Amino acid sequence: MAHPIGAPAASPALLNSLPDAAALQQARIDLAACFRMAARHGLQEGICNHFSAVVPGRPDLFLVNPYGLAFSEITASSLLVCDFHGNVVEGDGQPEATAFFIHARLHAAKPRARVAFHTHMPYATALSMVEGEPLAWAGQTALRFYGRLAVDENYQGLALDEREGDRIAGSLGEADVVFMKNHGVMVLGETIAEAWDDLYYLERAAQAQVLAMSTGRKLLRVSDEIARRVAAQEAAGRRDSARLHLNSVRRILTREEPAFLA
Repeated sequence: MAHPIGAPAASPALLNSLPDAAALQQARIDLAACFRMAARHGLQEGICNHFSAVVPGRPDLFLVNPYGLAFSEITASSLLVCDFHGNVVEGDGQPEATAFFIHARLHAAKPRARVAFHTHMPYATALSMVEGEPLAWAGQTALRFYGRLAVDENYQGLALDEREGDRIAGSLGEADVVFMKNHGVMVLGETIAEAWDDLYYLERAAQAQVLAMSTGRKLLRVSDEIARRVAAQEAAGRRDSARLHLNSVRRILTREEPAFLA
């Protein structure tokens, strides 16, 4: 269930003197493309989940989806620019409450996390609901996340105030992916492309693991030595691969669903 946010806590920041307005527009397009493709892959949950990205050149502001729109409805212009106090600096509407209290606190506390994607996507969320480690190092796709995961074990309910957002931010450490037990997942990235790439492959890895576990047969895990080697191999080309992955998403959507550009 989504919740509207209350009154902002401070006066709004000003959206002026942007060093690169073109970069902001490109971020809007890239983020909108991620929403639309996430919807195609069934990674959304009603109007409840949220993606955010720090505005280029303005570390005090971030883009986020507005309350009330499904992922499949998002366009580049519908995204909001918000400050860390809950003010909408540019755009129509308000952020969903949990989007603000999680994402604003996370971006403020973790400057390296320039992009944050939070979903209740089904297979990864299923693995957040069982005891023990969420990902088993048994499938090649999963191995890209070796050494990059954190697990938030202390679910406290909906993030409707800053305390829950601060607690989640504190659980991250240096991880790029957080399994939030009894809740869902958070994927962090330096770029929108990298966050999208990890989100997509995280759900694919989780899906393969759930399907393998459903056979009732024991998972065939790889050794830590091999897991480290594969993770290093994946890391070497991950940034370029992510960029090309997002490029392909934009091409597909521009051809088949150009409304996302509006």
